[in-house]
Parts: sequence; structure tokens; C-alpha cells
Amino acid sequence: MSVNDGDPGDDDRTREGSTEAPDDGDPIRESTGHAASGAPNAGWAIGDRFSSEEIFQRVLATADEEVSTGARELLFSGLAAGFAIVLTFVAHAALTAYFPENTLLASLLYPIGFIYIILGRYQLYTENTLPPVALVLARLASLPLMLRVWVIVLVGNVLGAGLGVFVLAHTHVLSPPAMAAAAEFTQSGLETGWWDLFFKAVFAGWLVAGVVWLGHAVRDSIARLLLIYVVFYTIVATELYHVVVTAADALFAVFIGDAGLFAVFAEFWLPVLLGNTVGGVVLVALVNYGQTERRRFPEIRQLSTREWLFSWRGGRDRDPIDVEQAGPEND
Repeated sequence: MSVNDGDPGDDDRTREGSTEAPDDGDPIRESTGHAASGAPNAGWAIGDRFSSEEIFQRVLATADEEVSTGARELLFSGLAAGFAIVLTFVAHAALTAYFPENTLLASLLYPIGFIYIILGRYQLYTENTLPPVALVLARLASLPLMLRVWVIVLVGNVLGAGLGVFVLAHTHVLSPPAMAAAAEFTQSGLETGWWDLFFKAVFAGWLVAGVVWLGHAVRDSIARLLLIYVVFYTIVATELYHVVVTAADALFAVFIGDAGLFAVFAEFWLPVLLGNTVGGVVLVALVNYGQTERRRFPEIRQLSTREWLFSWRGGRDRDPIDVEQAGPEND
């Protein structure tokens, strides 16, 4: 019977299931889930709720897809996400011009770009701080492979955001009050201390990576939409910083001549980048990983220490092995 046929007993049978590899030769699908992606499509104890272990398995399935994606696809998906962030920049600037003294009203449309990105499955740097890290923690992908995803996606995000705000800086898409409001975003950031920016970004990174974790815990688009809106509205309403939005803010200030490139990089963008990364990795990936059972996947050879640190192994480059020969470590 297909896993999508709705047999309530199918879930139990799959959890206890055979060690025989699936027809497509991808062993992670047998060891981590029930859906075609390799992730649980229903909770084991309660059908509409997932345990932390099941959420982690769903995150692994997403990460497996991401680290297996080619560089060109990652770059263009990152570019698309960067362009979408410009929608957030435009909406935030326009409403700030209308409501200069009311942050709550000025922030109402800030989540628009993130809704496009997450529901449209574009690649966003902060969204990628969780799934690949989970795969690395499970020793199913190497550190260099994770860093490859991060670098390509981040470059694509910044290039896309930069191209978008370059157009805004040299056209009349934004009204003069909105242009002035947009310039103030960077000025406010530069007036904030380096470590204050860092810790604000840590909390923002925690929130964004939390969207990824919770997004794997829900099962419908309406719940995801509400989750995205509430979290990203919280980020801007509480004056936290997101690295790709910060890139758009900073580059806009550079393009209109209000700030120098080195100043906005070292004093504004860099602490936000580091803070978002720490918030996403340490406070979510490591903490959430710690509460799972750390289940080993016997049908998949985990990476040795050397491979884990120095190779480009992972994703579709996994090695299936005989279950009887699988050990807890392969150092």
C-alpha cells in the first residue's frame, strides 16, 4: 500500500519497517520517513502532530534536497530571494514614510518578501542555517558541503537585493519621503553599537531558523503563512536585523551616496551576518538537535571524521551499506 493511501497502521509499519532499500535506491527514505521526500507525512503518536524526532527527520529530508542542488540552481534561487527581499524593502520604506512615528503600523507589510521566499521555496541564507546544519550534525553531509550552500546562497541573496535597490536608488519608484525613510534604515544601524547589532541579529536569526523548524511541524499553507507573517513582523517591530534586508538597506545608502561601502560592511552588515548565523545555528540547530533521539540511520554510511571535515560528501553522494556491517561510527 502506498504511504499516501491513508492507512492508519501504515505509519507504525513504516517506523518498524524493513531494512530493504526503496525502489529508487535512496536509503534515507526508508530510514527517516514515509513520504516520497523521505520525511514523515504524519505523526506517529498523533496523526496531525509530529514529535521532535519526526520534525528533525523532515528537516533532514529538506536539507538532503538543498545540499544536492547544483551551484547554478542555488545561485539563481538565491538571486530570486534577493529580489523578493526588495519587496520587503519597498513596503517598509513606503509605510515608514506614511507612519514615521508608529513602528507597528510601518511594519505591517515587512513580511511580504519573506512570504514570497518561503512559500515559493527560494533559497534564503538565514533559512539555510538550519537544514544543512542538521544534516551535518547527523554526519550525513560534510562541513565543506554545508559551507558551499551557505556561500552560494548568500552571494545570490546579496546580488539580488543589490540589483533591486540599485534600480530603486536611480529611479522614482519610491516617493521622496519613502527614499528619505529608506536612507534612515542604514543611518539608524550605523548609530547602533557593533555588539548591539550582533545580539539583535542573534535573536533575529533565532526567530528565522525557528520558522524553518516550526514550518516542518505544520501541515498546511495557511498555518505556514501565519507563522511567517507573525515571526517576521516581530523582527521588524522589535527592531531586530535580518542580514539580507540589511544588505538591501546598506547598499541603497551606498548607491544614493549617504554612506561608504566599507563603513556599511564593517559596521552594519558584518555584525548582522555573524549574529544571524549564530542565532540560527547555535540557538536552534544545536538546541533542537539536542532534544532528538540522535537516531543513527543504519542503511546509510555516516561520514568518517576525515570525510566530515574535509570532503564534499553528502546529499545524493551518500553511500548505502549493508545493515549488518553498519557501525555507530566510521572513523
